[in-house]
Amino acid sequence: MSILAVGSIAFDTIKTPFGTAESILGGSLTYFSLAASHFTDVKLVAVVGEDFGEEQLAAFAGRPIDFAGLERAAGKTFRWGGEYNLNLNSRETLFTELNVFGDFHPRLSAAQREASTVFLANIHPALQHEVLDQIDRPRLTAVDTMNLWIERERDAVLELLRRVDLVLLSDEEARLLSGEIQLPRAGRKILEMGARQLIVKKGENGALFFSPQERFFCPAHPVEDVVDPTGAGDAFAGGLIGYLDHAASWENPPLRAAMICGAALASFGVEDFSPRRLALLNRREIAERIEAIRGLTQVPRVPLWQTGGTG
Repeated sequence: MSILAVGSIAFDTIKTPFGTAESILGGSLTYFSLAASHFTDVKLVAVVGEDFGEEQLAAFAGRPIDFAGLERAAGKTFRWGGEYNLNLNSRETLFTELNVFGDFHPRLSAAQREASTVFLANIHPALQHEVLDQIDRPRLTAVDTMNLWIERERDAVLELLRRVDLVLLSDEEARLLSGEIQLPRAGRKILEMGARQLIVKKGENGALFFSPQERFFCPAHPVEDVVDPTGAGDAFAGGLIGYLDHAASWENPPLRAAMICGAALASFGVEDFSPRRLALLNRREIAERIEAIRGLTQVPRVPLWQTGGTG
C-alpha cells in the first residue's frame, strides 16, 4: 500500500503569541507526508528550488517517504509568512511568494500512477485535475482546498467534489462553499453539490464527517501548550489518509478510527514550530494519544428514567 501525495513544500515564517520562526520547513505536503508516513508509505510529488538542501531533507530521514517525485527547479522554493492572534484560530497572511511553485505541473511516473491512495493537498484546482487525469483508478482519492480557490476557481472546485471519494474542508471553507452558516446545513448542501463524503475540520473543536448515510463527530485532543497551529489540518489529513491506506478500507469502522488518528497527529503538530514534532514521534506516543482521544468519546449507557414513569 502507498499514498501518492501531491502538494507544496515551502519555507514558512511564522509569528505567534509564543514566538517567531523564520524560513522554517513547511508546506501542506510536508506536514501531510510526515503524518501519513507513521502508517504507510508515501510517494511525494512536489517542486523545490535551489535553496532546498540536505538540511531540509534531513527532516524526513528515516521515514518511508519516496522522493523520486521531488522536482528541483532553478530559483527559490515557495515561501509563505503568517501571523496568529491570541486565540490561534485565525491568522493574517503576511506574504506569499510562489517562486518555482508558480510554474509547477505534476508529471507522474508509472509507479506513482499505481498508488493505492491519492491525496491532493491544497494546490491550484487545475493542478489537482491534472493529477486525476494521469492516475489509474486507485482505491481512494481525497482532496483538500482553500478559500482562495473556492472564491476564484469555484467551478473547478465543484468539479473536483464529483471526481474524488473524500473532500476535506475547514469549517470556514465549508461555509464559503455552501453559503450556509450552520455546519450541518453546510455539510448536507455540499453533499448535494456532488461530494460523496465530506470531512469538515474545526481545529481545536474537532472534525465532522458527512455522508448520505451518516454523520460522525471526532473530538480534538485538548493540547495544553499550543506553539504553532500551522499545518494542523494537513497533519490531520495525513493521519487520516495514512491510516485508511494502511487499513486497506475506507468504510466504517476504519473511517472513524482514521479520524481519531488524524486528530492525534494534528495535536502533535501544533506542539512545536515546523513539523519537527511529527518527524520525531514514535508509535508508543501515537498510540497513547489515540487512546486519550478515544477516551473522550466513550460514554457509558446510563438509566434516564425509572421504569413505569410517564410524561
